[in-house]
Amino acid sequence: MRAGTLYAALDRLQGERLIETDHEEVVDGRARRYYRLTTEGAARLCAEAERLRRNADTAVARLRRGPAARPSLGGAS
Repeated sequence: MRAGTLYAALDRLQGERLIETDHEEVVDGRARRYYRLTTEGAARLCAEAERLRRNADTAVARLRRGPAARPSLGGAS
């Protein structure tokens, strides 16, 4: 991930109040900023983790049923 991409993502998350600045310090002459999840950010992360878990559970269940139970993706036979 490039620095510009990372900082844009951090700015967006901070704008949505999902993270907030925890503290800043200077290390080797360079400023470092540390972030923490807000209560809303933690709730959103938990909800997203649950959504991903459900999707993974669905995928595993379909794989266990075998190839005959998998839906066709279309395309030539």
